[in-house]
Parts: sequence; C-alpha cells; structure tokens
Amino acid sequence: MAPSIPKKQMAQVIEKTGGPIEYKEIDVQEPGPDEVLVNVKYSGVCHTDLHAINGDWPIPTKLPLVGGHEGAGVVVARGELVKDVEIGDYAGIKWLNGSCLSCEFCMQSDEPLCGKALLSGYTVDGTFQQYAIAKAAHVARIPKDVDLEKIAPILCAGITVYKGLKESGARPGQTVAIVGAGGGLGSIACQYAIAMGLEVIAIDAGDDKKTLTEKMGAKAFVDFSTSKDVVKDVKGATADGLGPHAVLLVAVSEKPFQQATEYVRSKGTVVAIGLPANAYLRAPVFDTVIRCITIKGSYVGNRKDTAEAIEFFRRGVINAPIKTVGMSELQNVYDLMAQGKIAGRYVVDTSK
Repeated sequence: MAPSIPKKQMAQVIEKTGGPIEYKEIDVQEPGPDEVLVNVKYSGVCHTDLHAINGDWPIPTKLPLVGGHEGAGVVVARGELVKDVEIGDYAGIKWLNGSCLSCEFCMQSDEPLCGKALLSGYTVDGTFQQYAIAKAAHVARIPKDVDLEKIAPILCAGITVYKGLKESGARPGQTVAIVGAGGGLGSIACQYAIAMGLEVIAIDAGDDKKTLTEKMGAKAFVDFSTSKDVVKDVKGATADGLGPHAVLLVAVSEKPFQQATEYVRSKGTVVAIGLPANAYLRAPVFDTVIRCITIKGSYVGNRKDTAEAIEFFRRGVINAPIKTVGMSELQNVYDLMAQGKIAGRYVVDTSK
C-alpha cells in the first residue's frame, strides 16, 4: 500500500539573502515524470548551506530557498517514467540534484560539471524539509541495512572527500595531509584516507580538533594556530621529512590554499576542495615547475563515486562523528559554524 503523503510539511526557509532562516509550514510538492519524492528523515549540515544563506558565492541562489543537500530518507512517490527506484527504497538527496545526462560531461561520468546541473539547497529546494524532490537518476541508492541518521553526512562530505582522495593519486602506504581535518569534511576524510591505506597528518586548530582527529586515526596533528613554522612541522611529521605525497584542502579560510605547495612533497599533488568565499590559490611558478607539483580542484563526485563512498560506509569502516539536533534548531548550528566551533558534523532530525 502506498504511504500517506501529507499536503503540508515543516521546513527551514530562506526568504532573502543574508537570512534569517524561518522554520515554517510549506506545501509538499509532487514529483515530475523523472523525479522521486523522498520523505527526508535526516539531513547533514554543510558549510555550503551557510554560503547559500550569505550569498557570497558567484552562483546565485533561488529565493525563497529550502537549503540542505545531505538528505537521507525513504522514497514515498515517483514519476511515471521512473522504473528503477521503488516506493519504500532508502534514498539520498545529494548536492547534485539532477543533470541533463546528455552533454559531454554527463556522458563521460563528469555530471557534476554539467552546465544544466541542478544543485540541492541552492538552485533547487533541498533537504531541510520533511519531503524533498530529486531526479531519480541522481538519488543515492542506500542499502536497507544502513542507518539513515549516520549516513546523512556521507551524501556530501563523504562523497566529496572520497573523490578528492581518488583525485590526489595517493597510493596505499603514502601520506596525505588534510587541512581542516577536525571539521565536517576533514574528520570524514581522515577515515576514508585510512580505509584507503593512507597515513594521515591532520592540520587544524585547538585541542578538541586534535582529540577528534586522533580518534579518527590520524598519525600526527599540526596546530596551525600555535605552530611557529607550519611548513617545517608538516614535513617533520613524515618519516623521511620530505612532506606528504598529497594535500587535501578542506579548510574554509584562504591562507592554507596559499601555503600547501610549500610542504607537499616533490611530485606531490595539492587538491583544493573547500570553497572559502572570494579566495585565491597561489603558488611560486619556479618551485612548482622544478618540483613537479600538481595543483587541482575536486568537486563532489559522480554516481559511481557515490556508490563506492556508500559501500565504504556500509562495511563499517567509516563512522562520521555526528551530533543530531532537531531541524527547528538549525539556526543555532549555523551560529556555531560561523564561529568555527563545530568539531565533526551536525545532522538535523526533520521530525523535531
């Protein structure tokens, strides 16, 4: 029997750039022919959601807007063209809500680069609501034996850092430095890196971040707020003193993006993932060339990356450090995020 779907639901809505968000009742939408309606049970909270409120990225948001793009829930309705997703399936709504599936990028499995991409919680309404819509081709397929609360952050943070680690080219036994390692992306990146056979140098600030990254399995911690020489300390944390083979930049400030090439190993790779507003990468041309350093960006993941990231989680080798609060408390989470006081990841329960 098909589940009963209400006409109204609770959601967190942004009416204007800069906020505030408003917790209020809105209509439940009906899925289009190629879409599914997901009863979102839990949604992770990402730094991107704060950028969506502040409007400080060079991509305009829709307004009014329901934010959120790490929604885990149950499919309760589907369009007439959808044949491969069943009512009752567990599904995840990711940052990439949909794409054209026919352009050059989509055809070569680079659908996040599609010029017609729909972005959850940014250009289309996202997952800070009890019922959300996504293109069926792009919802994450979540196994029934997976905890929806715990997997929510994997749908953006997990997929994103897993893809970044793949893009780094780092091989088992090598070392990766994760900048911003104590945050939502970084703490999960530590676990994926270790699951992929890498050693982790965590770079962040504060004892709480140090404790968290040690719990996540990092072999060393460099506190950039107290270190007198971050470059020296990062290199010194590697066995031969030559620096890490790869650097993952998941920080939310600009300086780390301009410092990473100084401590990455020759022939190493710096992968930019975090998106601090109005920031620039900078590296000395001479040093970059003669040391054969690669600098690249990595932007979320495709559908195959998603399935792989979820499988790591299903096997039990990834355990995202989360704190769950009611969706009605979302503004408090944003306040903590803006102050840099969050270690790990917050998840909201849409029923509270």
